[in-house]
Amino acid sequence: MDTSLLRKTEFVEERGGTQVEQLFVRSQAVVSRRVAGETLVVPVRGKVGDLASIYSFNATGSLIWQSLESPKGFAELVSIVEQECAVEHDQARRDVKQFLHDMLSADLVQTSERVPEEAGEEISLAGIDSTAQGELHTTGSR
Repeated sequence: MDTSLLRKTEFVEERGGTQVEQLFVRSQAVVSRRVAGETLVVPVRGKVGDLASIYSFNATGSLIWQSLESPKGFAELVSIVEQECAVEHDQARRDVKQFLHDMLSADLVQTSERVPEEAGEEISLAGIDSTAQGELHTTGSR
């Protein structure tokens, strides 16, 4: 497995003594719909849906995808899966990490960074990173 992809799913990193949390959010270049209990996602390229690349998510994948409507950190996503799916923390962590890895590989999810301000508030930086590489089977379920 490419270590650069693994780094993209790590959630807190030290930079010059400051902790930086990676946030994940849905790409704006996709259309998604819930159909018969599944989430279907179609990438949009050149204002046209890429029907050769339709992604289908199972219940856990659908939960994570729904949660990514707004930016979320890795730990927050793990907590959501742990609570909603009633699974152990380690299983939720593995599921979220695999889902994010696959979504970054397919450019369906983007990243940004959040750093704490001196007053303890958090701000979001505009550093969108969609350079993940890899493959995801377009008709496979998650």
